[in-house]
Amino acid sequence: CTASYSPDMELVLGMLDELETKLPVYSHPVIHSDQGSQYQSPSYQARLKEMELVQSMSRKGNCHDNAPGETIFNLMKRERLNRVKLHSLEEVQQELEDYIYWFNNIRRSNKLNYATPVKYRDRVMATI
Repeated sequence: CTASYSPDMELVLGMLDELETKLPVYSHPVIHSDQGSQYQSPSYQARLKEMELVQSMSRKGNCHDNAPGETIFNLMKRERLNRVKLHSLEEVQQELEDYIYWFNNIRRSNKLNYATPVKYRDRVMATI
């Protein structure tokens, strides 16, 4: 998990570095972002190409493109961040890491037939 006081290139490229270490070999994810300058930069574009990732970018003025991302942020705020007082960037980062683990491995979703996202993904991948 990567957190920063500013959405700068160091943060964005650090996120890609972390992603590279965690991606299963068989996966080819689509990376979705808004139209921020860091996502349009040559260094970001080159890194995506190097990692063989497909970029998806929200259309200007269309909030519906980013609805899945906004949904997870809304859930994270309601289920975790609004319930605790955080005093440092390190505490924020730890809460984010804990929440992401909980969301993916423990929290069951009725949209996924009451499975966790990891269990659901594993079930789907086993049928391919």
